[in-house]
Amino acid sequence: MRISFVGTGIMASSMIRCILEKNLVDSKNILGSAPRITDLLELKERYSVNVTQNNIEAAQFGDIVVISTKPQAFSEVASEIREYLKETQIILSIMAGVDIETLQTALLHKKIARAMPNTPVQIGKGMTVWTTTRELNIEEKEEIKQILSSLGKEFYVKEESYVDMATALSGTGPAYAFLFLESLINAGVHLGFSRKDSTELVYETVLGSVLFAMNSRKHTAELRDMVTSPGGTTTDALYELEKGGFRTVLEKAVHSAFKKTLYLKELNKREEGGK
Repeated sequence: MRISFVGTGIMASSMIRCILEKNLVDSKNILGSAPRITDLLELKERYSVNVTQNNIEAAQFGDIVVISTKPQAFSEVASEIREYLKETQIILSIMAGVDIETLQTALLHKKIARAMPNTPVQIGKGMTVWTTTRELNIEEKEEIKQILSSLGKEFYVKEESYVDMATALSGTGPAYAFLFLESLINAGVHLGFSRKDSTELVYETVLGSVLFAMNSRKHTAELRDMVTSPGGTTTDALYELEKGGFRTVLEKAVHSAFKKTLYLKELNKREEGGK
């Protein structure tokens, strides 16, 4: 199996590292294309993969061609490479807001997999939601699954709409988590802890809580009750969170991200349709 990457940004380079660490393919069977030679040379030095500034060369190289450019650059890239794609190749898109219909129309290609990985793929702990067109057979889906499994956890969905939902939940989710961590750390500093100590306390508390929840069969509400004593400190803290609309604000944030995903998807459709 040969894999090429059209676009070698942070997400693509993280995928390359994970693929090599899991020994899915040899480095000689990976090729990445990007416009900046300095970025390519850095990628080559780090992972010993093939590099090129020619997107057409990348499109012709891979059995699986990963489209990892910025969504706003996709239309130009598609017009450049579509004539050089073979029917047997699989296109794997990790672009946000570009749906399968747009990919098929722009690339004149049927075998499409669309995936939404998130930032923790950079340490092999990502969560990727993905789907494919019906033209992929069982063996080809398994190849895509192996690639995405190397990034962390993968979750296959039959309906593409769930990939859009995942963009707002697991794709954007790390940002919500980082803001929560930042706020909790600042609260610790406000109480009198050093930032270093507060950071360690918060990171370990949140990590332990997540692992505990994952290993428990209890509903999160039950887990919360285990920490909450009647009339205790946790009761007062949770009251303030509820009074401030913590749940509602978070749900609204996720829904807002989902609406933006749908807007960008429709925008990309219109732009491609106008060409």
